[in-house]
Amino acid sequence: MKFLHTADWHVGKVLKNQPRFDEHRAVLADLVRIADAEDVDAVLVAGDLFETTTPNPQAQGLVMRTLLRLRADGRQVVVLAGNHDNQQLVQRVYRPVLGEAGIHVVGQPSPAEQGGLLTLTTRTGETAKIAVLPFVSTRFAVRAAEVVLHESAEHSMDYARRVGAIIGALAKDFGGDTVNVVTTHCTVLGGRRGGGEREVQLLGYELPAQVFPSTAHYAALGHLHRYQEIDGPCPIAYSGSPLALDFGEEANESMALVVTATPGTRAHVRPVPVTGGRPLRTLKGSLDYVIAQGEEAGDAFLRVILEEKARAGLADLVRDALPNALDVQLDEKYRVRPESEGLSGGTRLDRPPAELFADFLAEQNIEDPRVGAMFAELLEDATGGGA
Repeated sequence: MKFLHTADWHVGKVLKNQPRFDEHRAVLADLVRIADAEDVDAVLVAGDLFETTTPNPQAQGLVMRTLLRLRADGRQVVVLAGNHDNQQLVQRVYRPVLGEAGIHVVGQPSPAEQGGLLTLTTRTGETAKIAVLPFVSTRFAVRAAEVVLHESAEHSMDYARRVGAIIGALAKDFGGDTVNVVTTHCTVLGGRRGGGEREVQLLGYELPAQVFPSTAHYAALGHLHRYQEIDGPCPIAYSGSPLALDFGEEANESMALVVTATPGTRAHVRPVPVTGGRPLRTLKGSLDYVIAQGEEAGDAFLRVILEEKARAGLADLVRDALPNALDVQLDEKYRVRPESEGLSGGTRLDRPPAELFADFLAEQNIEDPRVGAMFAELLEDATGGGA
């Protein structure tokens, strides 16, 4: 059986006021091309269809059309909600509407018999069992465990144990005569961040690879934006995002994964490049240097870090010479700060709260992961899930 694994589309993304819709249209068309060329039996979309919980009509139309195109010729399609998605929108609108076309959509953690475990039959008659778990926040982990496990969850149980119990319950009927897959949107310990993920929903959310059962042939993950495979009881992989979403991801290779498995063999994972996105580049140096480098950067979107003293009109000089420069800033050592800021003020203003709190814990020699998880939960409450 052959699967196409993709995730983290983030349709609707705007980078420094630059819409990415045209790139997303090309990238998603290329995913459809790959599915056709590889003649896959099923497509797994492991969360974060959208950039925001309030996607505009243009973004929703593109996602819906893409999913319907992936479903062509009887191909199975499985979709789950990530942390950027509106889980109620996905569950209450996309699930019934796309379900009419035979697309399997799971927006919220669900018991096995209510969509948490899918039994799929391919066009060639092969059978797969797919355990599907959308993103689970620390805030709703207790409720998710109660829904899936049909029992009161232990409030003293930590996040990793609780999510592990949910995955175990969904996968308990994995058999030896089917291809068994777990797909979810999460952070696994040891995973390398891509650079554009929300810090608030990484800190305190890590799962050990051991939460995935050895009875699974494959675990198809979303959330980390860099393609990577992780050691564990079964083959585990992040497809990464098919489009570099932020300048922190400029070195990432945009991939989709073609995964082949049989009931008697472990999955084989093969990355396939995805085209259609414009490259991102960071240029650092003097004004003359970055302009010279930028003129050779083709259609790449640029972040420019100038190693020069501030002067009036400096950013305008860059933008006039390099229309693709989306972000122009001075190197840290050339920034002027009020004396009252002290040593740390200027270096911390642009850093996310979760990262600053992690620094504080390190300075105080506090290693209890529960503290970080509680901070992440409080920050999520305060920001409404955004970061």
